[in-house]
Amino acid sequence: MPEGGAGRRYGKSVDYRDDDFKYYMQDAGSLYLGARYSYADILGHEMISFKYKSIVEHYILKDTDPETTLESQLYYMTPDQFSYRTYLQLKARVKISILAQKKKLFGGPKIGYESRVVKLEELVQMNLAKKKQCGLVIQELVLSKLALMAFNV
Repeated sequence: MPEGGAGRRYGKSVDYRDDDFKYYMQDAGSLYLGARYSYADILGHEMISFKYKSIVEHYILKDTDPETTLESQLYYMTPDQFSYRTYLQLKARVKISILAQKKKLFGGPKIGYESRVVKLEELVQMNLAKKKQCGLVIQELVLSKLALMAFNV
């Protein structure tokens, strides 16, 4: 594990490096974008699909600064933002890490981070105080390729 990376867990603070969660991947049905990407990084990345870049340029940057990271925007997103409605059309899901109680085989319960993939609606419905209380960390934005294909720019 990298020194100071995400390997420290279970009640201890988690330190992330600048390049953690800054990646782009795809499979047959989805696009995966690391949450540390800013929209300026996305527009400059040659491997990210042209259609998604067009959507970012024409729709998402209407109410978002280009230097905003996906992590920041998704964490503070509200239902009245135009970018929220755009991501709903793209069937966006978000991979998060959240503090959860884990049962041990021997001994009492232990608090640790658990990764989950949630719909964007669920994330936005959580209020800011609850997000802070449960130590929510946004790791990745997941977009449906089918929704991306059906989206008219």
